[in-house]
Amino acid sequence: MIGERLTTTPKNYAYLKIAEGCDRPCSFCAIPLMRGKHKSTPIENLVIEAEKLAANGVKELVLIAQDLTYYGLDIYKKRNLAELLEALVKVEGIEWIRLHYAFPTGFPMDVLDVMKREPKICNYIDIPLQHISDKILKSMRRGTTQVKTTKLLKDFRAAVPEMTIRTTLIVGYPGETEEDYQTLKAWVEAMRFERLGCFTYSHEENTHAFNLEDDVPEEVKMARANEIMEIQSQISWELNQAKIGETFKVVIDRKEGEYFVGRTEFDSPDVDNEVLINASKTYLKTGEFATVKVTEAADFDLYAEVV
Repeated sequence: MIGERLTTTPKNYAYLKIAEGCDRPCSFCAIPLMRGKHKSTPIENLVIEAEKLAANGVKELVLIAQDLTYYGLDIYKKRNLAELLEALVKVEGIEWIRLHYAFPTGFPMDVLDVMKREPKICNYIDIPLQHISDKILKSMRRGTTQVKTTKLLKDFRAAVPEMTIRTTLIVGYPGETEEDYQTLKAWVEAMRFERLGCFTYSHEENTHAFNLEDDVPEEVKMARANEIMEIQSQISWELNQAKIGETFKVVIDRKEGEYFVGRTEFDSPDVDNEVLINASKTYLKTGEFATVKVTEAADFDLYAEVV
């Protein structure tokens, strides 16, 4: 069994790491120091790995890298995520392929064509945006602006209207003024992300931002993060209310108390919404797919019954 991959996730999904390291210079991040430069794993190796996972009963691949957007540039001399997806959808037994951690700058738009055309690719993308004030983006060394980022998201939604976009934000970055924060808050309200996480800035040694003064008080950081999450909770509640009466394909991850707990293609394991199905009415098998109809919705969970 030497060299065999052990999955620590439930049988039905597995994380497939498509690259190691990162070439981005983000000021708050120590990954390039710890993991080195971006190194893509060749497509054929990833297909072999996916086939092994599928043979072990895995049905969902969660593609991860420090930066999916960069995939292929080092070995194929072009951004090659779309070609990788074309190869992975051919793997028998894999039903869902999900994209995590795409960097906004230089995103290869041909990925959206594949997403639209291939039913196996979840209409879902995790694109950590971190902030939207131009001043903060510049200090963070993100290589983008509010105008460019907003256009990118509009292009995403125009290309794949049913796409769920997950993002993560950082509040309390050095030099974040009340005005910067209000810009971010107004933008979160306007963009209506389907999924969003918000973190408070932490001062990491050896990062570029460590040279800056960590000048936003801890209680201000916390208050800002809580306010963003309250806004998101309301947005999520409204979006979920619109799903009542709709049917979805869900995968069953586990049984918890009175409920089988599943997810739609719009939800990643551990971080996103879940679908709760009353276990006293229906028997479902973990790892299997079911078609369900949403009967009730909370801010981050849906309640459904099997159709």
